[in-house]
Amino acid sequence: MTSKTFFHKALFLDRDGVINIDHGYVSKIEDFEFNDGIFELLHLFIEKGYKLFIVTNQSGIGRGYYSQNDFETLTTWMLEEFKKQNIHVESVHHCHHAPEALCACRKPATGMVDEILSLNSIDVKNSWLIGDKQSDIDLAKNSGIGSTIAIGERDIKNTTYSFSTIIEAKEFFEKNSLL
Repeated sequence: MTSKTFFHKALFLDRDGVINIDHGYVSKIEDFEFNDGIFELLHLFIEKGYKLFIVTNQSGIGRGYYSQNDFETLTTWMLEEFKKQNIHVESVHHCHHAPEALCACRKPATGMVDEILSLNSIDVKNSWLIGDKQSDIDLAKNSGIGSTIAIGERDIKNTTYSFSTIIEAKEFFEKNSLL
């Protein structure tokens, strides 16, 4: 008897600028502000069968602005807030290195996504990534993630869709059956 592996669609999310407002090196609960519409947007993806993963550069750790423990405390709190909204995040992956470390995990390098793919059966071509920087969109391309959503006012190249806000993205995907 052969077993067939089921590949899940995934939504890869950047944290600062997507999940929360990017105030610059957010490391404390009191500084963490969820973006308007993020819970509703994630519910749309969950309803369509997507598994959620967070991939975030956290160079503030490598630069000494905050500690690994600070990041873990904030992440635990954030995941609890998601649970209160009936949102399950499979895992959170982060790069703690400063840019000059030239590591394999800092976006747009694929280390974080590679780790997720090694632990999960993911259909990358039918998956999405939401980011607010060019490095996020480049990570998707480098990892073979099929579709991307850029959030914010930056000029980001090679993205599937671009919206000024999470709310605009949510409204667009509510009206269009693209997921």
